[in-house]
Amino acid sequence: MSVTLNVIGAHLYLERDGAVLLGERSADAAFGAGEWHALAGHVEREAVRACVVREAQEEAGLVLDVADLTLVHTVHLLDSPDAVPRLQLFFRASRWTGEPQLLEPDRCRQWAWWPRDALPENTVAYTQTAIRGIALGHAYSELGWPT
Repeated sequence: MSVTLNVIGAHLYLERDGAVLLGERSADAAFGAGEWHALAGHVEREAVRACVVREAQEEAGLVLDVADLTLVHTVHLLDSPDAVPRLQLFFRASRWTGEPQLLEPDRCRQWAWWPRDALPENTVAYTQTAIRGIALGHAYSELGWPT
């Protein structure tokens, strides 16, 4: 029996005045080139909420506390039949310090607040799914799995 592990992605869901924070990925980014995406990173040898805090500081200069993060949506994703499955966890921050800054221009061209119900057309598909699910109060979505 073979074991297929899942990659875990940690995502920050920031909402202010009905708008959510998204970053436009650089054209040469390894993932989602030219698309809009939530602030995110892969979990390393750390707790998932600690990863969100670390990535927020590294990518955008935002200061968060793990105690202010609540899991609001999970997307179980299979990009293609031979891809490594991914578990994408979205955490809402009830508070934070700072305004988004462009600290990794090789990965992200800009940060912008988008109305939750009017996201750009070129938003990463699973990010759209998560934001829609959060708006509806759904905790879980699946994408790409055979039915």
